[in-house]
Amino acid sequence: MTDEGLPKELPLAEAETPPFAASPWPPLLKLLLLGIPALLLPLGHWTRQPALGWGAVLAWLGLASWWGRPLWVQIGRDLWQWLTTWPTLGWAVAALGLAGVGGLAGSGVFSTLGSLSWEAIGALGEVFGATGQILIALLAAYIAWRQYVISRDLTIQQNIITQQQTIDAYFEGISNLVLSPDGQLDDWPLERAIAAGRTAAILNGVDRFGKAKILRFLSTANLLSPLRRDEHLGRPILDGKGGYQRDRVNGIRVVNLGTMLEGADLHGTSLRGVDFSDASLEGADLRDCDLSHTNLCGANLRNADLRGADLYRALLFVGSLQTASPVQPGQKPDFKTGAYAGAIVAGADFRRVRRLSPEQRAYLAAWGAKLDPEPPQGKGARGEGLPGNRSS
Repeated sequence: MTDEGLPKELPLAEAETPPFAASPWPPLLKLLLLGIPALLLPLGHWTRQPALGWGAVLAWLGLASWWGRPLWVQIGRDLWQWLTTWPTLGWAVAALGLAGVGGLAGSGVFSTLGSLSWEAIGALGEVFGATGQILIALLAAYIAWRQYVISRDLTIQQNIITQQQTIDAYFEGISNLVLSPDGQLDDWPLERAIAAGRTAAILNGVDRFGKAKILRFLSTANLLSPLRRDEHLGRPILDGKGGYQRDRVNGIRVVNLGTMLEGADLHGTSLRGVDFSDASLEGADLRDCDLSHTNLCGANLRNADLRGADLYRALLFVGSLQTASPVQPGQKPDFKTGAYAGAIVAGADFRRVRRLSPEQRAYLAAWGAKLDPEPPQGKGARGEGLPGNRSS
């Protein structure tokens, strides 16, 4: 196949050279055109004819617009076209510069500058110098502040990474303790004590989001729930459905939270589905938490702050609303009637909670919790129709 039918490619310089790059005006003629107004300007100054000076200025402006016209059309298009028009750009800038100098001369600015007092100029220079020093000081302060912000952000990021590494090491240690040959299937008291000690130590050293991660991990792994065990080896009993049987009365927890969360700051975290049964959350900050599907039976919520929390299907009591009551020391809980098996809510702040069912509201109001005024009948209470209790 031949290339006779194909158009020949032009060289880059010929193909991309804009039509205004090759000017019909030779440089000598351009210099002559710039020189004529340059002669008119001093002539007008000497003869005290401002019209000649302003005529020179207008002539320079006209030459700048004429020579730079293709450039003004091409502004903002392609960088390569700008680079190839540098001769025209140079002449246009020269004409504009001469026009500006001529305009200043014609307006008498130079004469005014000559009559100024040098003492006033010196004082003005000192003012400018002081202003410059102030600006330099402000710039130094801004740079120092930016360095502090960057250092603070790096420190926060490093703390987050270190905390996550600590939590991962805790997860690995608990997993090895549970999954070892003598782990949860042969749950010795010493192993449970070590697991509880590790949990208490790490809960005291991480922020609220780290606490929420640990609690969700322990609850999902059934390490917070009381498990039914045989009476000889203490092993958890399988339920035949891929899990372990739970025993609220005689079961043993792998990790017993106890008082680890008293006064803890957990606001704004997700605690969805966590088993807090029999745990003490007295004085804890649970504002705006996601407590949906949590088990709070037997939990101590005295003086806890739960404003804005989501209580959708949260288990506050079991059995009947008429017979349910908070847990009391020395009283054996009855998980059929709900007597002495509910959460302690005296003094707890439940205002502005979300998705609160009528049964939950009735229980909280009966046992001393702080609540918002009940909405008028007929307009639909929040969470109306949602179940507030379920069997253990």
